[in-house]
Parts: sequence; C-alpha cells; structure tokens
Amino acid sequence: MFSLSTTRAQCLRRAYPRSIRQSWRFQPPRRHATATAIPTGATGNTDHVEPTESLSNVLESGFIDLKPNEGLLFFDNIYPVFSAFLDTRFIPVRLDQISSADKLIKYSIPKEFPIKVNQVIPRVKEGGAFVKFIKPANTIDREVEQQMQNLLQQNKIRPWYSPFGQIRCFLVEGRPWLEDLQRFPAARLKVEFEGQDVSPEQLYTMFRRFGRLIDINPLPRDSKELPRYAYLTFGKIRSATAARNCLHDLRVKTADGKETQLRILYSRTVKAHTIRKWIIDHPKIVVPIILAVIAAIAIAVFDPIRTFFVEAHITHSLDFGSKAWTWFKGAASTYLILNKKSGTEGTGDLSVLWEERKETVETVKSWLLETTETFIVVQGPRGSGKRDLVLGDVLKDWNYTLVFDCEPVQDGHGDAQIIRAAAAQVGYRPVFGWLNSINSWVDLAVQALKNVALSQRQKIDKDISLNDDEWLEAHPEKRPVVVIDNFLHRTDAAGEKIYQRLSDWAALLVSANVAHVIFMTNDVSFSKQLARSLPDRVFRTVMLGDASPEAAKRYVLSHIHSGMSDEEKSKEIEELDSSIDQLGGRLTDLEFLARRIRTGEMPAQAVSEIVKTSANEILKLYFLGDPAKRSYTKEQAWTLIKMFGDGKEDQLRYNEVLLHGLFSKGGEEAIQALEQAEFITIVSAEGRPWAIKPGKPVYRAAFRKLQSDKVLQAKLDIDVATELTKTETANVAKYETELTTLAQLPSKPSEIAGRVSYLLKKLQASQMKIEQYEKEIGALKKILQSEF
Repeated sequence: MFSLSTTRAQCLRRAYPRSIRQSWRFQPPRRHATATAIPTGATGNTDHVEPTESLSNVLESGFIDLKPNEGLLFFDNIYPVFSAFLDTRFIPVRLDQISSADKLIKYSIPKEFPIKVNQVIPRVKEGGAFVKFIKPANTIDREVEQQMQNLLQQNKIRPWYSPFGQIRCFLVEGRPWLEDLQRFPAARLKVEFEGQDVSPEQLYTMFRRFGRLIDINPLPRDSKELPRYAYLTFGKIRSATAARNCLHDLRVKTADGKETQLRILYSRTVKAHTIRKWIIDHPKIVVPIILAVIAAIAIAVFDPIRTFFVEAHITHSLDFGSKAWTWFKGAASTYLILNKKSGTEGTGDLSVLWEERKETVETVKSWLLETTETFIVVQGPRGSGKRDLVLGDVLKDWNYTLVFDCEPVQDGHGDAQIIRAAAAQVGYRPVFGWLNSINSWVDLAVQALKNVALSQRQKIDKDISLNDDEWLEAHPEKRPVVVIDNFLHRTDAAGEKIYQRLSDWAALLVSANVAHVIFMTNDVSFSKQLARSLPDRVFRTVMLGDASPEAAKRYVLSHIHSGMSDEEKSKEIEELDSSIDQLGGRLTDLEFLARRIRTGEMPAQAVSEIVKTSANEILKLYFLGDPAKRSYTKEQAWTLIKMFGDGKEDQLRYNEVLLHGLFSKGGEEAIQALEQAEFITIVSAEGRPWAIKPGKPVYRAAFRKLQSDKVLQAKLDIDVATELTKTETANVAKYETELTTLAQLPSKPSEIAGRVSYLLKKLQASQMKIEQYEKEIGALKKILQSEF
C-alpha cells in the first residue's frame, strides 16, 4: 500500500470531499465484488466498517444467505452502470474507492432509522449495492422498503457522477446471484420460467415498480423451446439492473395456483441489427442521405482533381503539342533521330487557299479584342474550312482555347454516354455517369476558365485596384476562347435540349466576361437557337462559302507539285482548270481530288470518280431509307434535281420552285428540310430567301450524272407523275363535289353561272393534266421494260 503523489493528492483535494479522499488508496485490480460489514447491534450507518469473514462464503457460492431476522435491500445508483465496450478491470475498483458504498448508504440511512445494518455488498458493474439488515421483531419488510423510499424521496441524495439522478431503494424478494462473469447490464431482460408460464399481466405487475416498461414479448404458446421465457424491455438500464437483483430466483404463483421460479438474465440487443433494420425499414430517408453523403464526398475529393484536368485541358499543358513537349522533342532530336524526313509531305500550303480570307481572319481577331458581350458565329456549309479558319488562323497564337465538339455528344445513346462525351470535351475526369450530370461539368468548367484567365494577372500592374470581374472586363485579350464546333449538328428533340444547355452556358461565359465564345455551324437558322440565350444581343457573324476557282487551283497545285517532274506538272495543269470548274471550291472535295491525283490518276478521271461517288451518296441519303424519317419526299428531291439539270444557271429562283405542283402544299417546310440535310443551300438577300443552290458544288455534276441514268430517271419520273396525278384527281373530286352542291339548288339563279363555268374549266384543265401524266407514265414504263 502506498499513497498518491503530492500533485495527485492536491488535485483530489480540490475535486472531492475530504470524507471521500480519505478512502482513496490505490489497489491492484480485482474482479470480485467487495463487501463491508457493520457490527451487529449498530443502528443506521457507522463512520467505519470492516470486512467480515463471511464475505468469502458469499463470493464462492454467489448467493447471500439470510437469517430469519434479516432482510435485504438493493440500493440503486451507487455507481455508474458499465456497458460491454468499457474496460471494467480497473475502473470499478477506483470508483469503489472514490464513492464507497458504505459512505453513500451512511448518508442514505440515518441513525434513527429502526434497522440495524449488518453488511454492505457493492455491485459495481450493475451500479448498486446490497444492504443486509437486522429487522426488529414484528417488522414487515415491505414497511422497511416503503419508509426507506419515502426517506430517499425527501432527502434526494445524488451521487457525484449523476447530478440529475438520485439513489433508489428496493426490497430484494428473490435470491440474487452475485456473479462476476463477463456479462454486462442491458435494458432488456430474459426471464426464464421453471414451471408454468407467467402471464404478461402478472409480469407487468411485478416489474413495473422498478421503472417504465417498453415492451413484454412472451414466447409463443406453440413454441417447443425449453425453458420457457419472456423478454422484458425497460426504458432505462438501471431499472433492469434493479429488477434482476431484486427478483432473480423468485417463486411466484401462476393463475392455476402452481409455483414458477424466475431466472433473470440480461439480454443485450445487437445494435448493428437494429441499425440495419432501421435502414431497411426507412429507405425514403436513408437513400437520400446516403446519396447526399456520397455526393459530398465526391465533391470534396474529386472536384479539385477535375478542376486540375479541366484547366490542363484549356491550357494544353498535358498535350503532346504543348510548349514543354515541343521543347523536349527539340532537345532530344539533337541526340536521337526523331525526324528522318524533312519537308511537309502530304500537306499542302493552306495559305494559298486562305489568301482571300485574310480579311475575315483579321475581322474575327479584332472581335476577340473587344469587350462586347456577345457570340461570334462562323457559318458555312460542311467542308468550307470553318475549323481550319478558326483554329488554324484566328486562334493560332491564342494561348488558352477550349474546343467543344457537339457531334460526339449528340451521337451518344443514353444520358450516361452523353454525359461522358460532354465531359471528355472539356477534360472533366473522373466521370461517374450515375452521379454526374451536365450541370456538374458546366459549373466546374466556368470556374476553371475563370481561374485560367486570372492566372495571367500580375501581382503588380496598373490595374491592381480592380477586382477580378473588373479586370476581366478590362482585359479581353486575356480571356480564354471557347470554340463550339458542329453546333446544330442534329435538330431532333433530344439534340435541341443539349444545344439549349450549351447556348445558355456560352451566354453565361460571355456575360460574365469569363471567355470569348465562337460557334461554328452548318445551319443557317442558328440565330433562332442562340437568341433564346441572348435575346437582346446582335451576334458577330461570318459567312464562309466555297473557294474561288483561282484559289482552288492554287490549293490543289500546292498538294500535287511536290515530287513531280515539269512534264507531269504541265500535263496535269492543262486538265486541272476544267476539272476544278466541274468540281467547285469545296475544301473537302479539293483535298479528295489532290489525293487521287497524287496516286497517279489524271484530273479528269479523278473528278469523274468523285462525281460518281457523290451521285451514289445522293441516292443513299435522299432517296433510300425510311420515308417516315424525312420531312420531304423523294419526288420533291428529284424535282429539284431535274430543275437544276434543265436550267443553264447554277441556281434556281426560290419562289419559282414553290410554284411547282409538288411544292404547292408545305413547300417551304420541305425546302428547309432539304437544306438541313445539306441537299441544297438557300441563298438569302435583303432578309428573304432569294435563290437555291446545290448543297455542294460537285452536286451539280452529280445531278447530271443521275439524270443520265435512263432507268433511274424513268422510275423517279413515274413517281413524280403519280404524285401529280393524285393531286389533280383530288382537285377533280373537289370540283365535282361543289358542282353537285350547286346543281341541287331548287332554282338555277343566274348568279351562279359564272361559278359553274369557272369550276368546269378547272375540272377540264385538271382532267387534261391527268391524261397527260398517264401518257407519260405509259411511255416511262416502256423504258423500264426495255432497259436495265
């Protein structure tokens, strides 16, 4: 035995009363309960107690033996109740020393109380203590319990560790089992019956006085499990500990008069199962919480990573074409042969083609240096060189660009693929299709673009007094450029939602001065879509057409002259003029021509193959397939082909086409659909449609190629004549119906004579057209019968 150190003792003097400090001594840990004895004959509590020799018998047997003149009380709330997750090997011993049971019971039982305390047996694990007392003659145990409870209710003795709880006292009616097993108190008791079952009503009467009962679950009557039992759940653990210590091994009489012995055990509820059951039973609450937690974790963990990748995508710091990689490649080429061939084999001099577009390039560059909050739109047919103009010339020296291609996004199937494709365009990774949305990368891309723009701001400059937004507005040359390519690539309902979201995002960028936005589109009706996002702005628009014949010739020559002799050059130049006149100035077709010439074909032969390929393309795209998916008919497309072939000019009058019988109803919608399909191009002048041109210059020659096929022409002419016959037949039926109505009038007034004459003339004209169409159909059928 040894006392505590000086520092430790000083702390204890401040924290605990002197009476408690005197009993504090360090002892080695022990598992069994301690007991103190009060000498027989003492009244109430005494100032000093000594252990008795009879304690060893109690610990060995586990039961407290009572003489006829002795009783047993259980005092609750003497110690804290310990659960299984606490280490109780040392704490109960020290708590026993800090708050000894004999001292608290001394405060609880005054000297004038009419009992003689014989022994105090602490139950540290269960938070209480047994008090064995000698009762006077003719004393009823219940009266002692009642008087003790009244006394405790008046004095309200509270232990130091529980300022809101008070000590309680109960009469021990059973035979408590003083075990020191690794079993810990719980609010749920398992009451086993040795004998007949005890009814829930009787159990409630017996156990309710210890505390509020939550539930009583008896074993089903048809169960064959032995021994029989019932579960009792209390609201507090202390109520369960008091009930077990007071009623264990009690013999009670059942309804049939037989005795049943109660065996009471703690039954711990597995909280994991309870939590799991609650989660399963409340999915409407749990699922949103889980998703919110996952989303919060994803934002906290992955958003910085995604921001890094988006910024790297804008600055091109991870591209092989970046300045760092170019420097490394140049340095390594000094020692390693990375480029064995010199020159630019297989590539032509684009400057010869864009010489006439220098003014357009300079115009777009000047727009990027202005603070106007609007879009820049580069519109032109497919293959007109929009991408090369913007990325190759306008943005050649611009440091930070972000190219968003709508085509792979629009071609995605399902929301997950669309989100992944859109995220790839801005460098947003990693992507979780089930968790991310379009808004995820849109918001992050805006922040990344702003960070990139502000990264160019110097700590010391003349605009140091400006905030970030004012600085971005004052320095348009520092903003990144967002290029949205293939805008309005498809015009179905699903695509319209994507385009609307992109245009709203672009409007946010230009309105906040975060970035410049350039749209590249083939669709001439782009203003309708963009006006929804910026309704009060005028767009900066550039219209690109085909190259002039002279520029197209120089472009092809720049491709084919490399590695050729002078004789071969002069021979091909002679045929090139007529070939380019037939092919036109579309960039993709010129590249195709140059590629075929380089393989050894003559220009005339190469153009012939290109025209043939274009003719097959027209048949596949505009005449074959499901007619329900088209907003025009093949008869309308064939009519335009014939009108282009019959005319001497390269364009048709827009309103003249509408006068044709097949375009009399819904003609403008059909023409617009054909333009969307890139079959034709509508030329506007002074704000109205003015003329119609082929979708590509080479289509003019392809149209003639199709007309030269007699069988194809005869078949499609029959279809056109059949449609026109149906139209005239419907007109005849309409005229006949009106004439019949007029003939049924009771009298024949002279006023209707003019109307009747008019209808008869219209009917005759329609009938003559029907007869003419039928003759043409008959002649065309003979061609089908004689030609292959």
